[in-house]
Amino acid sequence: MAFLGGILLVQQLAALPSLWWALLLPPLLWLARRRPLWFLPVFFVAGVAWASLRAGLILQDSLAPELEGRDLLVEGRVDDIPKPTGFGQRFELEVSRATLDGAPVRVPRKILLNSRARDFQPRAGETWRLPVRLKRPHGYQNPGGFDYEAHLFRDRIRARGYVRDSVAPQRLAEPAWHDIDRWRQELGESIRARLPGSEYAGIIVALANGDGRGLATEQWEVLRRTGTLHLVAISGLHISLIAGVVFFIARRLWSLPGTTVLRLPAPQFGAVCALLAAVFYAALAGFVVPTQRALIMLTVAMAGILLRRRFPPSQILAVAGLAVLVYDPLSVMAAGFWLSFAAVAVILFFMHDDRRHIPVAWKWGYIQWAIALGMLPLMLAMFQQLSLVAPLANMLAVPVFDLLLVPLTLCGALLLGVAPDAAGWLFGFAAWLLHGLWQALAWLAEPSFSQWTQAAPPAWALIGSVVGVLLLLAPRGWPARWVGAVWLLPLFLVRPPLPAAGEVWFTLLDVGQGLSAVVRTREHTLLFDAGPRFGDFDTGAAVVEPYLRAAGVRRLDAFIVSHGDIDHVGGAPSVLREMPVGMLLSSVPEKLPPAQPCRAGQAWSWDGVEFHILGPDDDAGASRRNDASCVLQVRSRHGNILLPADIEARAEKKLVQQLGGHLRSEILVAPHHGSKTSSTPAFIDAVAPRHVLFPVGYRNRYRHAHPDVVRRYAERGVVLHDSPSAGALEFRLGAGGLNATAYRTWQRRYWHAN
Repeated sequence: MAFLGGILLVQQLAALPSLWWALLLPPLLWLARRRPLWFLPVFFVAGVAWASLRAGLILQDSLAPELEGRDLLVEGRVDDIPKPTGFGQRFELEVSRATLDGAPVRVPRKILLNSRARDFQPRAGETWRLPVRLKRPHGYQNPGGFDYEAHLFRDRIRARGYVRDSVAPQRLAEPAWHDIDRWRQELGESIRARLPGSEYAGIIVALANGDGRGLATEQWEVLRRTGTLHLVAISGLHISLIAGVVFFIARRLWSLPGTTVLRLPAPQFGAVCALLAAVFYAALAGFVVPTQRALIMLTVAMAGILLRRRFPPSQILAVAGLAVLVYDPLSVMAAGFWLSFAAVAVILFFMHDDRRHIPVAWKWGYIQWAIALGMLPLMLAMFQQLSLVAPLANMLAVPVFDLLLVPLTLCGALLLGVAPDAAGWLFGFAAWLLHGLWQALAWLAEPSFSQWTQAAPPAWALIGSVVGVLLLLAPRGWPARWVGAVWLLPLFLVRPPLPAAGEVWFTLLDVGQGLSAVVRTREHTLLFDAGPRFGDFDTGAAVVEPYLRAAGVRRLDAFIVSHGDIDHVGGAPSVLREMPVGMLLSSVPEKLPPAQPCRAGQAWSWDGVEFHILGPDDDAGASRRNDASCVLQVRSRHGNILLPADIEARAEKKLVQQLGGHLRSEILVAPHHGSKTSSTPAFIDAVAPRHVLFPVGYRNRYRHAHPDVVRRYAERGVVLHDSPSAGALEFRLGAGGLNATAYRTWQRRYWHAN
């Protein structure tokens, strides 16, 4: 725990601590020889030093800023199975050589590439020479959102980019015959060929080779709402099951002749076979991080058998955790690390002596409810969501997956080379079983109450909830176990802070090259645009909805979609699907059937704050598409906010002529992302903003914001903000004045781009 604490401390820092801290270890070790209590700071400092060293080595393998956006020629091996996307393919490349204008340059060892070329179809394990453009990892930074930069850092990907069409890609070498990723891709293709038209082929493939990219969006949604996502990944549960089955079978077969146990005890032979089976199954998944963690935990568990010693389960869990952290201290950045160890800890704590003699069927049900209860604080803290049907869904699904689907899939994979017809029959039988199970899972996922969603609880409520869980799972006879339920109440009763009456909290979300903003008053919430969509990814689901959930917003009183460009309307369908909406306005109501047209003159008041639609006017149909955007002004006694969407010079001129000084606003979202066709001098003078916000993407292809526009604002003394450097921008207009906060600044971590 002390070693883990040191690693966690490093993960909270904006810059890595100096490795000189390691010099504290010798004196601390000397003190620990006299007083064992000093081993706590020894392991704590060791955790800090080890995490800093490993993270520092990854940071050194970064793309030089001067190479961003340059045409490079790289050579490397396709690492892992390429993923089809809505616009082409995405794949990882393990780089062996890179050049710029013929001169060698240094680029990160592992990069992530996208390709739109239809005639370029890379396969896992192949070696290619590719023309690329790269940039450093840069993700959206928003409260409640997914930290994509942390995800890439954990996977050691230090640059991403796309394949250029300036030079034709050249295949340099085919995959080696022993290449694991090649076999994994061919296995997935063989399974799909024997399950033509089956909607469950993607799940069968995921169980065989760990490639879950073939699952449909609807299938992921069912798994998420039922809390069964872990079943379609080759993780600790499946690996432990295969290892356990192999252990008992191998031990039994080894002991049958009788004389074999004289050379090697049957339990030890079974443990060796179990580890080999686990390694084989992990190889099918490409030795991804969750399988590495599972192998380490399994090796520690089997060590007691191999060493012929009995260790307490809690000690085995602790040693396994230490081994995982030594192998990869960055494991703490993955939710799977916490979920796997927490689940095992809950089971060990729950299975007291008084519960060991419960009938198996009842014990299985008790364990599922214990896991659901024990994981409740962690799930709300990490995801702000909790599946209320997870215990029942897992009671049904875990036996089907682990006792039937996984063995059938693996047996089919082994038979593909010798008896393909038999393998096809096994895959078909697995798909038939899955079809029956899926009806039950879909039925459980359908009700709106199947999933509980709320804001992340504060730290003090989480600590109290852990006490409550321990009390509720305590052995029978423990006094006042029911008091644990009281300790859980703050998890559900504490709500995030709200604006005071008359105050406005305005947040410009970081959605890259797009726009999405949230305006909150005491009792109401308005969303202005929902950001872009790229293929099967949209910021409505990835950014807007998580932010609203983190802020404690369960209903939108108004949702305005300014116009029909994909960088504004792209995320709207996801928001409408996940969030109840009161009033829906748009300049393109035909794209959102429930919407009503927005028109100049519409106005309403919430909690002492006024909302005015300034455009478009009645002749907007004759205007250019951008000039027909909805324009919103928020007026309060503490200041005004103007959101002009993508209007250009023509619409700006009309607003200045019609409203003049009424446009004055302390906060202005730059029209059209700071394009040179907007932000005319007359418009800026009429608005007279104190702060201007540029909602743009990192190194976007449009080169927004235009230098001339930036200069106009700077010459007038306006404070400039942009999404790439600030992340989400929050402004609070209240009695204390105007307070601005940049999320990327106050939540900066050492792996974030500067």
